[in-house]
Amino acid sequence: MEKKTLNIGLFNECFPPVMDGVSVCVYNYAYWMQKKVGGVAVITPNVPGADYSKYDFEVIDYFSVPVPFRHPYVTGIAEVDPTFLAKLAQREFKIVHAHSPFTSGRAAQRIAKKMGIPCVATFHSKYRDDFERVLPDKMVDIVIKNVISFYEKADQVWVPQESVKEVIREYGYKGHVEVVDNGSDLCADYPEKYFVDSRQKLGIKPDEFVFLFVGQHIWEKNVRFIIDALAGIEDLKFRMFFVGTGYAADAMKELVSEKGLDSKVTFVGNITDREKIKIYYAAADLFLFPSLYDNAPLVVREAAALHTPAVMVKGATAATILKDGENGFLIDNNLTSFEDKLRELIADPARVHRVGVQASKTIVRSWEDVVGEVLDRYNAIISHRTLINKI
Repeated sequence: MEKKTLNIGLFNECFPPVMDGVSVCVYNYAYWMQKKVGGVAVITPNVPGADYSKYDFEVIDYFSVPVPFRHPYVTGIAEVDPTFLAKLAQREFKIVHAHSPFTSGRAAQRIAKKMGIPCVATFHSKYRDDFERVLPDKMVDIVIKNVISFYEKADQVWVPQESVKEVIREYGYKGHVEVVDNGSDLCADYPEKYFVDSRQKLGIKPDEFVFLFVGQHIWEKNVRFIIDALAGIEDLKFRMFFVGTGYAADAMKELVSEKGLDSKVTFVGNITDREKIKIYYAAADLFLFPSLYDNAPLVVREAAALHTPAVMVKGATAATILKDGENGFLIDNNLTSFEDKLRELIADPARVHRVGVQASKTIVRSWEDVVGEVLDRYNAIISHRTLINKI
């Protein structure tokens, strides 16, 4: 049976090779939608040197400039790029989906209004936290009002986790919100040999316990907390891998050296190869993610797909998917609690393994399955808009 092309526009502020949870989400939306219905285009600011020709779907990029202090992120204004506008004029979207409330999201809403089509907007991030780091309080309030105004104009607003509803409500949004899960592209039945081989590839000794962090190297992720906790258990045998990049990377390395942890901690850098990142997830015993900044981090689900349970902070928005001791581990946001939990778990690897297996069964869903649901939702939204237009 021939698939029916839907013509979908996915808009976001970043896309691979810039790697974060939202860019991975948009990539998987595009990949699976192209397979299922075709006609997909990703609209994003240009990343210098990026090769978009390798994708089966179209990437329409527009003029960009670097975001100050946030390498490798870029931003831009789509309306000042005539080549971009010419390409966009050739597309007849049935629906657009904004994954950012900024330049790309505003472009999505303008296109939706011009074409008379629906616009879905997903609220992914704690934007206030980002702006509070660089702007005065009064300006932060103004920016957040603009963010909420953006979501108020959408046909539907989605969040990736039930607890994220509270965040967008705190920002002032009063409309209806739908929960649509994130997925993982790492779902598979992995043989035991894969885990053994992964540890060998990274040079991990049989008696070494392995910790992992994957994400932006920024202080907002509570990465200092991780390093301080590791210093408190320095007498134990462990390895720690930090995967990612960010403005705090150099300072994190200096802090590791100051704590005398250079022989135990490795900074891997950014990994865009999904087969390579799987090796780190598979080799790890515990995924350390004490962030209070994140809403619904994909990396926790990715780690779980490889049977690696997460340690997270009680009360964090991101931690609500965990049940302590069942599919992950929860700590208080203090050093004593963190260190005690790490000592306890290093002493009981069998328990850690059991919880990791349970995590893979309870908090992981394939992107193929998620995108199937998303397409059903798109079709319902399009049908509703068509019905309204006929009235």
